Amino acid sequence: MLPSRMRVEEFTTPDPVTVAETTAIGELRELMDQHGVRHLPVRRDGEVVGVISERDVRLVQGLSLDEQLQIRAQDLMADDLFVVHASTLLDEVAMEMVSRRVGSAIVRDEDGDFLGIFTLTDALNALVEVVRNESRNW
Repeated sequence: MLPSRMRVEEFTTPDPVTVAETTAIGELRELMDQHGVRHLPVRRDGEVVGVISERDVRLVQGLSLDEQLQIRAQDLMADDLFVVHASTLLDEVAMEMVSRRVGSAIVRDEDGDFLGIFTLTDALNALVEVVRNESRNW
């Protein structure tokens, strides 16, 4: 497939690990480490309402232990989500992520339901596939 026609859904991480708004900071760290992820969508009543990045979690490490124990996902999450439809072209999503300076996009299916998350890592995987396909055509 030509790179300009690739859809974001082809590289979206489906059914990612998600957390509730009330998830404690320790569990957020544990989930990221256990699953090797840097972004966790945050859900409220099944709907994605925010995203927490590894950087958000690291910032809290400078707080005292007592302060850290009070932190919940809702305190850290970015709630100004970048949301795209699964059929959106990959290059459009990547360019908008660069423009917005965000590390992830929430991807919804044709019914508007949460499909997954598209991250910078997914974008790099897409780039690798495109480059490999191009090199095969030489």
